[in-house]
Amino acid sequence: MGEIPIFYPLYLISVSSSAKISLILGGFNKKTSQSRYTVKRKEASILNICIVISAVIAGYFILHYLNVSETPQEETVIESVEPEYKYGFDKNAHHFEKHTLGFNQNLGDLLLYQGIAWDSILKLDQISSNVFSIRKFRAKKPITLVKENECEAPLCVIYEPNKFTFIKYFIKDKVKIDVVKRDYDIVIESAAGEITSSLWGAMQENGLGNDIIDKMEDAFASSVDFYHTQKGDKFKLIYERKYIDGKSVDTGEILAASYKNEQGEHHAVFYENENYEGFYDLEGHPALGKFLRAPLKNSRISSRYNLRRFHPIKKRTIPHLGTDYAAPIGTPIYAVGSGVIEVAGYTKNNGKYVKIRHDDVYKTQYLHMNRIAPGIKKGVRVKQGQKIGEVGKTGLATGPHVCFRFWKNGKQVNHLRLNFPPQDPLPADQLEDFFKKRDVLLNILNQVPYPNEEPNNTLAFNNP
Repeated sequence: MGEIPIFYPLYLISVSSSAKISLILGGFNKKTSQSRYTVKRKEASILNICIVISAVIAGYFILHYLNVSETPQEETVIESVEPEYKYGFDKNAHHFEKHTLGFNQNLGDLLLYQGIAWDSILKLDQISSNVFSIRKFRAKKPITLVKENECEAPLCVIYEPNKFTFIKYFIKDKVKIDVVKRDYDIVIESAAGEITSSLWGAMQENGLGNDIIDKMEDAFASSVDFYHTQKGDKFKLIYERKYIDGKSVDTGEILAASYKNEQGEHHAVFYENENYEGFYDLEGHPALGKFLRAPLKNSRISSRYNLRRFHPIKKRTIPHLGTDYAAPIGTPIYAVGSGVIEVAGYTKNNGKYVKIRHDDVYKTQYLHMNRIAPGIKKGVRVKQGQKIGEVGKTGLATGPHVCFRFWKNGKQVNHLRLNFPPQDPLPADQLEDFFKKRDVLLNILNQVPYPNEEPNNTLAFNNP
């Protein structure tokens, strides 16, 4: 229907009023002139009243029409649902299956069972050798098959070699491989603790893993003897933690750390640029001194250097000219300093062992190895911290350990009693940048209190 004209009520009222007036006039046509005059006055009054009523009613309808026209119409909003993705595939349009390979199984066995042609498997094996070979898939490590529906053959295989990467092996229409790097966030976190038995135990109580504990030992490798920690020693550190989709997946570098013991407070900061990377003390000296304090990480001393030790096998007093570090078989053994391999071999008493000449003054020896590392042989140059073998119990040994021996000027000495001068600091042209970054990190570290202490709010010093 069309809209009713807004003056329609006025028209109705006017017609009705005229009809009434005619009726009234018809009833007085026989009266005198005076009566006619009276009738005309009444007629005029009624007409005026009708006009006023008509105007009021018309105004009401006009205002109502305008209000209706100006009232905003409610819009129907249709919410769009964003698709949810997994490994780049729409989760609602695909089927995902988890599988693991057995110890005597390879990916080809699984794909054949899933209906993939042998030719496609051979092509995938050939192409993957230049990216990440399917032959490197580890047993019991999850593999995800992506299908368009549960009953079809897979169109893609997903393998995650680490937490930050997954690889997509497409095998349906065209064999190809995509390597996808996951985005992650780095958050700076802090921790502090007090030693009750060992640094290892105290840091684990703070929820810190082996990688951070190893780096803590590296940070204070030449300034703190972690084999002689005392109850009540304290530490604090700021470090990186990596998150993917809000979930912690790994830790990064220790940025700065402090360790407080009876000798005082020791500091280490991490510094890197194009030419240098590692831990340094506050003056820019490398935290790693000329020698590491031990050839193992996170181990214990089972027998010390002792000139009057009773030998457990020979049952008589024989000087023990080394330091024994007990650890499980297979634990990595590291070169305590850079040098050249002088001996990598076997004797009846030493078992499998390695001897390194560091310079004209110092040599080190590592006995009772289970295995000498590949490539370690006479004449090979090694770097400080490089793996040279694994803990064992070959030769004259009662249990798995490494007997570490230290020579100075041709004589075996107790390395734990030696004090080595710090290595040369960073070059002068690098120190200004180092000091700036050091101060930023120390100002953050100072906000972290030691256990049962207030934070140190004083700013780190600036070197001239």
